[in-house]
Amino acid sequence: MIAAARQPPKQDRARQTQGRLLDVAGELLAEVGLERISTNMIAARAGLTPPALYRYFDDKYAVIEALGRRLMERQNDVLEHWIARHAPAGVAGMADHIGDLLAENAAVTRAEPGAVWILRALHATPRLVHVRLESHRHVTGRLADACTPHLPGIERKILWSRLRLAVELGFAADEMLYEEDRVSAGAVHAEVAAMLRSALLDLTRSA
Repeated sequence: MIAAARQPPKQDRARQTQGRLLDVAGELLAEVGLERISTNMIAARAGLTPPALYRYFDDKYAVIEALGRRLMERQNDVLEHWIARHAPAGVAGMADHIGDLLAENAAVTRAEPGAVWILRALHATPRLVHVRLESHRHVTGRLADACTPHLPGIERKILWSRLRLAVELGFAADEMLYEEDRVSAGAVHAEVAAMLRSALLDLTRSA
């Protein structure tokens, strides 16, 4: 007797379907942009009916929010691995490898289909701005966590504030490269890395 194929749990199937919808949405964003993309278009490309899509997302902006959160999670994974590698060497060790963090973050962002449109939406759409803000605050907090043991003389509030500016500069410089073609990515990352390295090392002198 041949056993029937085991069906994956409903929860797993739901995650797979949601992931498929996000993959399709990212591809479509890269093709048609934020204004033209629609839930009907996403559903059709994914081989689903619009009502099936609405079981997962209320509208196209909910899809974009989920895409933004997925991208930020992938960027956060890069950060966590970088912290694990370099935080044990202290602030100077982290400062010497800022360029690695910028390059790795840029690589994972560019590997995300529709990334430029996701980032634009997170900047320009009022209902989505909180996604980017939460992410940048999270990155700042994790960097502050990594630096705090090595900077006992600096108040957490002051450290967080300085790192928040550094985080914004790093992300802004990389996002600029999607539109500015008069500078090379390598040169921009090197320049920003040097600036952030100097800012981090300055913290050690202030401690």
